[in-house]
Amino acid sequence: MNLLRLLILGAVVYAAYGALCFLLQRSLMYPGRAIDVGRQPPLSPGTVPLRLETGFGKIEAWFLPPKGMEAGSKRPVFLFFHGNGEVIDFLPDEAEEFRAMGVGVLLVEYPGYGRSEGTPSEESITAAAVAAYDAVIGRSDVDSRRVVAFGRSLGGGVACALGRERPLAALILQSPFTSTRPFARRMLLPGFLVRDVFDNRQALAAYPGPVLVLHGIHDDIIPVGHGRELARAARRVRLVELACAHNDCPPDRGEFRGIVAGFLRDEGILEPLTP
Repeated sequence: MNLLRLLILGAVVYAAYGALCFLLQRSLMYPGRAIDVGRQPPLSPGTVPLRLETGFGKIEAWFLPPKGMEAGSKRPVFLFFHGNGEVIDFLPDEAEEFRAMGVGVLLVEYPGYGRSEGTPSEESITAAAVAAYDAVIGRSDVDSRRVVAFGRSLGGGVACALGRERPLAALILQSPFTSTRPFARRMLLPGFLVRDVFDNRQALAAYPGPVLVLHGIHDDIIPVGHGRELARAARRVRLVELACAHNDCPPDRGEFRGIVAGFLRDEGILEPLTP
């Protein structure tokens, strides 16, 4: 009888734990909502602020045009999707690396993050990504055939989701995950409790374009096995494993720029280097 009572008590405690995690999972998954930002965005000269209309509220985005651009020319563009603990206010310095390649960059904020309205979820974030894509391809200085989605960590899920909704010239995924279900199992919970799945493995299996996956071999937040599994799922993929963990990746910015630029040139998105 005592054993039966212990089993019942254990089941009740586990059910309560599962229910609490289910209710709080978006607070755990989207910690960047708590990052305090100023009411006015800290825009550098040349940055074009955008307010994107979605069914979940207005979303903030910043367009940074490529450097050294000739008047009247159309250039590739990166849609940059950040990790779950960041906001776009942190990203302009990174965007400069891509702008120096001759690529425009659109930094897209998530619903409920920074100065964006709404609350984050897989559905609302995907809607923000689609709205960003639709806005940027209408610019006269953007080549709509050379739109690349770059996603880091959670942003990899956003980039893959966008690849299901809109045509992309390429996907670049830094420290991506296969889906969020394995993280539920890590917490001793069944995967079906996850509300925002971001099934990147399935998305890559269906995506016809080129994919670059960069992953740290010492990553203890999203283990490198996720990147390897995604590489096996993709049709056209280049996997680069780096000597870093999660939050210190990439370890060498120069090497990182070279890898990205080389991938883009090989895929015809950037012009080849002149001898």
